[in-house]
Amino acid sequence: MSDLPLPRQRKIIHIDMDSFFASVEMRDEPSYRGIPLAVGGSELQRGVISTSNYEARKYGVRSAMATAHALRLCPHLTVVPGRIQVYKEISAQIRAIFERYTHLIEPLSLDEAFLDVTECCQLHGSATLIAEAIRNDIRRELNLTASAGVAPIKFLAKVASDMNKPDGQFVIPPDKVQSVIDTLPLEKIPGVGKVSLQKLNNAEFYACADIKNSNYYELLRRFGRMGEALWNFSHGIDNREVVTERERKSVGVERTFSINITTFEECWLFIERKLFPELDKRLGHATPERSIIKQGIKMKFADFQLTTIEHGHHELELEYFRELLCEIIKRQNGREIRLLGLSVVLKPEGQVKQLSLDL
Repeated sequence: MSDLPLPRQRKIIHIDMDSFFASVEMRDEPSYRGIPLAVGGSELQRGVISTSNYEARKYGVRSAMATAHALRLCPHLTVVPGRIQVYKEISAQIRAIFERYTHLIEPLSLDEAFLDVTECCQLHGSATLIAEAIRNDIRRELNLTASAGVAPIKFLAKVASDMNKPDGQFVIPPDKVQSVIDTLPLEKIPGVGKVSLQKLNNAEFYACADIKNSNYYELLRRFGRMGEALWNFSHGIDNREVVTERERKSVGVERTFSINITTFEECWLFIERKLFPELDKRLGHATPERSIIKQGIKMKFADFQLTTIEHGHHELELEYFRELLCEIIKRQNGREIRLLGLSVVLKPEGQVKQLSLDL
């Protein structure tokens, strides 16, 4: 028998703020408390809901929903504009709380993050107690609530943080990992959307146990990389580490029009005067080398169908967007245009650094 020590079991916490934007607004404005509230664009601005509080969610109001639809579901819904700078400042305060316990922090957005506390010595090294302490610090210092999931692997920690919301915590110890996974519906797996779920259900896969008991090679043949990921998750395999630095892969800018537009000329004028200057500015902030590998256009029509196009191009160029617009406008089929966006895919950092060394 080998005398090599076994790998240390990791301790992962996923912290998720409860209806973050809406909670900040309710904290700062008492009259918003106890009523259905959403943060987002107004109906007149053709906006979408960023976040809704739990009173609004009872009526079916959800994030990414069109504001007009949300108001049909809940006519007495109060919609307030977002204060992104305020949310960023509070997110930084939350990050400072995390750093009291670990520096292995992977932010997923302003309101959620993974923390690896495997090597943390505070509170006897207990991930459960650390998660409770973080939630208590957030409540006491910021007057906001957070939910937490604790598990030895990342995807399960994220799943667990949703199991006792709001203002709750769920812990999955190592000896319970497989039993929890076996009963987990596939729609609870991060990254499994409605379309993927329907395909899986059509193949009679409904829970992780169904995936676990299936043939790996058949799963790979039918579902590709998603099938492989689901097979691993269903067997309790998730070797991803908490990543403290994430490489940015793209830069984009888009606008939803208050009044739909219809013609190539209107699109090009908006690109030339509004979107391209903003994209050019953002690219300069994101990467001083301005190194890209693709340019792309996004277009959403009045029926909410979304289409995108992108081609390889190694230098940000306004006129190249004209070529892409000529191609994508062919998909319009007489429909009005609701949203228009531009994007670039950045050259991987390693390639940029190698290029600079070669020079």
